[in-house]
Parts: sequence; C-alpha cells; structure tokens
Amino acid sequence: MAYHSGYGVHGSKHRARAAPDPSPLFDDTSGGYSSQLGGYPAPGVDVAFNVNHLLGDPVANAAMAYGSSIASHGKDMVNKELHRFVSVNKLKYFFAVDTAYVAKKLGLLVFPYTHQNWEVQYSRDVPLSPRQDLNAPDLYIPTMAFITYVLLAGMALGIQKRFSPEVLGLCASTALVWMVIEVLALLLGLYLATVRSELSTFHLLAYSGYKYVGMILSVLTGLLFGSDGYYVALAWTSSALMYFIVRSLQTAALSPDSMGGPGSRQRVQLYLTLGAAAFQPLIIYWLTFHLVR
Repeated sequence: MAYHSGYGVHGSKHRARAAPDPSPLFDDTSGGYSSQLGGYPAPGVDVAFNVNHLLGDPVANAAMAYGSSIASHGKDMVNKELHRFVSVNKLKYFFAVDTAYVAKKLGLLVFPYTHQNWEVQYSRDVPLSPRQDLNAPDLYIPTMAFITYVLLAGMALGIQKRFSPEVLGLCASTALVWMVIEVLALLLGLYLATVRSELSTFHLLAYSGYKYVGMILSVLTGLLFGSDGYYVALAWTSSALMYFIVRSLQTAALSPDSMGGPGSRQRVQLYLTLGAAAFQPLIIYWLTFHLVR
C-alpha cells in the first residue's frame, strides 16, 4: 500500500513538471507586420500598399487612361448629336431681343399693312439679330405669348366656373400639338416643293407662334365685350396675321435661285405660302372659341 502511495505521489510530481505552459489567447501584434507569423498586416499598411501597387501598375494605369478616353469620346458624341438637333447658338439668336424690338414687333403683328421692307437684313452673310432687324423672326414673343395664352385660358375658364387642371392642361397640350402639326406640314411642303431657302425649324416655329398674340387679343376682347367683340377682334387679328405670314414667308422662302426656276415651281411655292396663311384663322378660332361665351 505504501509503495502504491509513493508511486502515486511521484507520478503526480512528474506530470506537474512535464505539463507545458498554457498558450496565450491572443497573438502579440505589437511588433508590427514583420513580427507576425501568418497574420494579417495592419490596416494602414495594407491600404498604403494597395494604393501604391495600383498606382505603380502599368496595366491599371492603361485601363484608367482608356476609360477616360472612352468617357471623353462618349461626351463628344452626345454633344455632337445634341447640337445636330438643337443648336444652342442658333437658339440664342432667336432670343436676342430687347424692349424696343418687342414693342415694334407687336405693333407690326397687329397692324402690318404700312410696313414696306420685309427682307431680313444681313451683315457679312450673317442675318442680323432680332434686336437689330425688325423683320428677323424670334422665339421670345411666341414663347411669352403661349404662356400668356395658357394663363388667360385659365382665367376665362375660372370666370365661367369651368376651370379644372385637366381642362387647362388640355388647352395647353392642344395648342402645342396644333403648332407641331403646322410646322411639320410646312416642312413637308417645303421639301416637296423643293424650295431653296434659309428657313429652318426655328423660323417656322417663330412664324407659327405669332398667332398666340392674335389669340390673346381675341380672348381679351371677348371677355370684355362679349361674343360680338370676340368675332370683331378675331377677324382683325386673323387678317393681320395672314398678311404678315404671306409677306414674311414669301420673302424668306423664295430665294433668288428659286425665283428663277420654272413657273410651276413658283406657283407651288405661292400656294404653299397662301395655304399656311389661310390656316391661321382656323387654328385661332379652334383654340379660342370655347373660352368666350
């Protein structure tokens, strides 16, 4: 019994001396990246290493340069296509107006019968801006007149207790649709008649938008003096606009080359101009008669 007891004590002491030291729960990372065996580098060192490696990689630099060139090329293509349909410089030309021009142009639209020279003036083969030439078409008056027409339509509908956002939106959209149809019809007519002129889509929009001035005067007169005043103002503004359209388009559409062409072509051009002018009273009446009761 004593032997077994001594053996047990001796074995316990041997096991106590042979037991290894317990391993630490966490590795010591105070020595930095070089002292770690199989560990991860410090975050700051890793980011700096990756950035330096990326900037120093010729393949990455080539890819970045190629991407920049593609983006620049795409931007140039977008600008080219945008200027193909809408030229900013040409659009600025149609808004180059001042107060004196607007006042004189409104007077010309209301009473054009005493105006003599209808030709657009040029300087070094470049047409003068509207502020310098009364005969030059502009988009400022049509734009402001359209906005005024929409506001006046809302007021007229409100006086008649028929105002609603839907009805007002229908008036505005109908006016825009008719103007687009008119411009497309004129472009098609000019193409079929093979007219050589300087008329562009902006020119046709300007001439088509001048009708809103007559529409405003007709509706205002109708609200002040009733239906009789409306029809009198409609007749006056329609005849004035027809005269203005005929003289303006005849001068702008008939270039010297086309004037010397066959007589049949000149007749087609004259019919086109008269048709565009005769269409104006119909549109004015269609867009304003329901506003006056």
